[in-house]
Amino acid sequence: MVAFANTNQPWNSTLPTLVLLGKCRTANDVNQIHSRIITTGFIRNASLTTKLILNFCSSPHQPLIEFARYVFLTQHAHQNPQNHDDPFLWNAIIKSFSHGNNPRQALIIFSLMLGNGVCADRFSFSLLLKACSRLALIKEGLQIHCLMGKREFGSDVFLQNSLVNFYVRCGCLEFARLLFDRMRERDSVSWNSMIDGYVKHGMMHLARELFDSRPMEEKSLISWNSMISGYAQSENGLEVAWRLFNQMPEKDLVSWNSMIDGCVKCGNLEAARDLFERMPKRDVVSWASMIDGYAKLGSIDIARGLFDKMPERDVISWNAMMAGYVRNGHYAEALKLFHDMRNESDLTLDCATLLIALSAIAQSGCINKGISIHGYIGENRLSLEGKLGVALIDMYSKCGSINNAMCVFEDLEERSVDHWNAMIGGLAIHGFGELALDLFMEMQRVSIKPDDITFIGVLNACGHSGLVKEGLMCFELMRKVYNVKPKIQHYGCMVDILGRAGHLEEARNFIEVMPIEPNDVVWRTLLSACMNHDKFNIGEPVAKHLIELDSCKSSSYVLLSNVYAGLGMWKDVSRVRTMMKERDVHKVPGCSWIELEGIVHEFFVGDKSHPQIGAKLFSYMYGSESYNGTA
Repeated sequence: MVAFANTNQPWNSTLPTLVLLGKCRTANDVNQIHSRIITTGFIRNASLTTKLILNFCSSPHQPLIEFARYVFLTQHAHQNPQNHDDPFLWNAIIKSFSHGNNPRQALIIFSLMLGNGVCADRFSFSLLLKACSRLALIKEGLQIHCLMGKREFGSDVFLQNSLVNFYVRCGCLEFARLLFDRMRERDSVSWNSMIDGYVKHGMMHLARELFDSRPMEEKSLISWNSMISGYAQSENGLEVAWRLFNQMPEKDLVSWNSMIDGCVKCGNLEAARDLFERMPKRDVVSWASMIDGYAKLGSIDIARGLFDKMPERDVISWNAMMAGYVRNGHYAEALKLFHDMRNESDLTLDCATLLIALSAIAQSGCINKGISIHGYIGENRLSLEGKLGVALIDMYSKCGSINNAMCVFEDLEERSVDHWNAMIGGLAIHGFGELALDLFMEMQRVSIKPDDITFIGVLNACGHSGLVKEGLMCFELMRKVYNVKPKIQHYGCMVDILGRAGHLEEARNFIEVMPIEPNDVVWRTLLSACMNHDKFNIGEPVAKHLIELDSCKSSSYVLLSNVYAGLGMWKDVSRVRTMMKERDVHKVPGCSWIELEGIVHEFFVGDKSHPQIGAKLFSYMYGSESYNGTA
């Protein structure tokens, strides 16, 4: 936009400026408008600045909102108002904060408003309660409640509903119910807020009690949907949800989608598909739920078929399909879909999209694509102080670039425990045990409290670096200093630390005194250590126990076979392999992969499926000049 005066209008006319207001989008546009109203003197025109504020404060473009606030605070907020009973403009600015990205600022503007002698109305209080509910500011909300009573707004149904919603959002269900029971007049919003509050906090019996207390003709569609959604999401509640669904006098998209989602979460895809086919109308949520359900069951081809049939797709549906591919190990397909989304749709990538893509890259090792996403994050000024930063550190670590991971970590101004965990875990998988321990000590110095994930990373680092004493010390710190109760993963790490160092008797004794039942991973860790240190006498009973524990996993049979082979007991090796055939247990073949010019090539032992295998064999057999002696 280029701001210029219309030649048909006099210079002192505000009309050209008013026309330009609707065309503003960017900070540059705002600067042009600002220059014009200063040079023309319209900055002192209260009518024009009021229209500017009202146009800009509800804009989806942040530069316009910030300019509206600036104009208000410099031209209106500190002037003596002609009418102290009209807080309309103040409410507009308060709403820009309470519904925007800085709700706490709404309270400051409200205080300034009262200080200027402007009377608050019912909308002022509702906006403040909205801000408090978004940030769970219980103390401030209670103060507003008291002020409402002093200003005699206590019996207003609209404000009482806002109060009920505030207490519900803050988890104060007893206060909300007390206020609800004392209301002289209730409308459908009152009932819906209270029922939905109970549902979202898992109090289905209280929600049902309230729901059943209303006559059938007074139950709103919102209440029905809240109850159905609550039962569909609760354990063993799907049957009740079905009964309510069939009793509903009318159904909307939310009703159908809630039931589909409940069926999907229970793994009943047949019922979900039946509902999906019977729906009078579908939206992107319906499609995304079905795609997610099939993907979680491993039916990725059916999920992709549904995705391809979608009449329109939003970010959620793209994310559901990409996440399905990642969950089922199809990382290349997930990244191909991510590429298609960027290039073929006009959708804006959200945080979830980038997290899924980074996860696929971390698993496949396509570091160049990870660097590209890192560049996109920087170009769009997305914050790395949340999950994105954690995912980037994890991606670089798993792709082998620990230096890049450390650069991301060190550039962060604010680091959560998840960032520290990702970095410690990255150092662990690269064998930098001492550096991981140093980072753990630094974490304590800056008063970041470690959690159970932190200690898994630290113990892994000790195991990969042979730091037995340090590992034992960290295990004791976890229990006695930080009061973190060890989980099966922590015990597995300790077995790994002792096993790698050759302390196999200690590792076996450690398992025997564990306060929780060791799983197959713990036993397999000990067995692998026995194989590495040729301690077949310890490994044989462990391998037999593993087969009894889980007779379907091929790795236990293979390890037992290797134990017998190490002892030269070839008849027993043959017996184990015969047992595998009789029980129809198949060993999953190991594979290797390499990325070359952005393409990941996967190879199995004796694999002849690669498209270039024919050319390589020809070169080898006939001595082609192009053959360089490598397979």
